[in-house]
Amino acid sequence: MKAIAEIRRRHQLNGESIRSLAREFKHSRNTIRKHLETIEAPVYQRENQPIPVMGAYIEQLSSWLEHDAKLPRKMRRTAQRLYECLQVEGYRGSYSPIQRYVKVWKKQAGKLQTPQAVFVPLFFPAGETCQFDWSHEYVVIDGVLHTVKVAHFRLAYSRKMFLVAYPRETQEMVLDAHVRAFTAFGGVPKRLMYDNLKTVVDAIFVGKERQFNRRFLTLANHYLFEPVACTPESGWEKGQVENQVGNVRDWLFTPTPRFADFAELNAWLAKRCEELAGRKHPEQTDRTIADCFAEEQPQLIPIKAEFDGYVEKAFRVSSTCLLKIDHNRYSVPAEWANRVVSVRIAANRLRMVAEGNLIAEHLRCYGRNELICDPWHLCPLWVLFAGIGEKAWSVTPRCSL
Repeated sequence: MKAIAEIRRRHQLNGESIRSLAREFKHSRNTIRKHLETIEAPVYQRENQPIPVMGAYIEQLSSWLEHDAKLPRKMRRTAQRLYECLQVEGYRGSYSPIQRYVKVWKKQAGKLQTPQAVFVPLFFPAGETCQFDWSHEYVVIDGVLHTVKVAHFRLAYSRKMFLVAYPRETQEMVLDAHVRAFTAFGGVPKRLMYDNLKTVVDAIFVGKERQFNRRFLTLANHYLFEPVACTPESGWEKGQVENQVGNVRDWLFTPTPRFADFAELNAWLAKRCEELAGRKHPEQTDRTIADCFAEEQPQLIPIKAEFDGYVEKAFRVSSTCLLKIDHNRYSVPAEWANRVVSVRIAANRLRMVAEGNLIAEHLRCYGRNELICDPWHLCPLWVLFAGIGEKAWSVTPRCSL
């Protein structure tokens, strides 16, 4: 409306011609003539555009929007995901009506999101940089809703991604995620960029100076990559993976997926990463992400040996031959009762070590108050109890009937 007022003022007061106004405002002369006769604000057809194909699905779409509005923001579906869900229901129209309807619905409901900040894109050579981040997603596992922690890796040149889910964000999970990602990529990038995670950074100094965790530095030295921690509250320094977190939530975790266990979830994530690599590269639009990754993969550092991603801690074995780790109890051979042993805690297993020897090994349990016991660990006690029982029986007088 501001431009219309200026056109009318310059034509009627300054006497400028329709041709000069059309040239300056980049409109046709017919549009300038229409504006000269306009007093009220124009109403464009798009705001009241009919939607005959979508009409039968408006009720379904509205019910989905009302349902999603009650969910946490991370679990709400985007207009694109709602469009894909309507296609499953039989909708054969285009995406544009769905997008306009969702926008109007959110505006009326007062839930229109604020525009996000804009950043200048950075340039990354092939094989140089990978970005890492965590996200929290909702997944139904074995019929129960869980909040899982998803580790995100993103090669900055090819945009190739790798995802793996865990119950927690502990250091052994970070180490295991790197081992899996490097195996999936078939190599190691020269630099990895992180937030200032407590499992990665022990202390933050002035500028870019950091004191990295010693166990994490062991991982970096093994694979020969350089860890780089971003400036606090400067997410744009690793903007690709920050953007990936939101996209993956829309693409993979809305609506909430269901799995039998974490193994099935991670197998599905690996498969979906390969499928998403078939999309067009955001900058090299004539090539796919997979094509760019095929170019980048030879530039990665070759893997000579796999890193054993565990964290070692000392524990005292109880008099009942058990160790309590993360609210669960694990058995240890009876001869180590009331003694201190080292436990190598990995993402999926626990190894008990004493005097340089492996004395016990268990699959890791993520429940609470559970007992994980190997019967062979208690065999010496059973032999001892059996001997005591036999001796007691030999001296106990028998009763006559």
